[in-house]
Amino acid sequence: MLATATERTTDMGWSVNDKDWERLRNAAVRVAQSAYAPYSGLRVGAAALVVDLPDAAGRTTGDDPWIVVGCNVENASYGLGLCAECGLVSALHARGGGRLLAFACVDSDGAPLAPCGRCRQLLYEHGGPDLLVAMGDGVRTIADLLPAAFGPHDLPGVA
Repeated sequence: MLATATERTTDMGWSVNDKDWERLRNAAVRVAQSAYAPYSGLRVGAAALVVDLPDAAGRTTGDDPWIVVGCNVENASYGLGLCAECGLVSALHARGGGRLLAFACVDSDGAPLAPCGRCRQLLYEHGGPDLLVAMGDGVRTIADLLPAAFGPHDLPGVA
């Protein structure tokens, strides 16, 4: 079971509560069943709460946050496998993008899994330093999990 804190508010002003974390966990467990894992047998599912980004005029749709999911896809050439977080970020952009607010990753039984270093970087890029991440021992920010992260702010002329 995901360890969660009571209600937390993101830097964008959205509240994430235990009901939201349970929705994310359930979505991640469901999508883990679609994983392609013939070599390790480890089916991984990831789910995130997303808000639409403001347009150039600063307007958003005002819609409630929505959920995006992804699952792992292994390859016979092991190094080419894709983590569930990669699928999630791809699905995010296939739908038009957005900003990740809260994230959970689990195995097919619902046990929480920590994102690897590469995936922490992906999550940071698409959620910012205040992205809430469910870990086995509670909810932490991606900045806690990836201190001194490299991001768009480190590239000249980008931000």
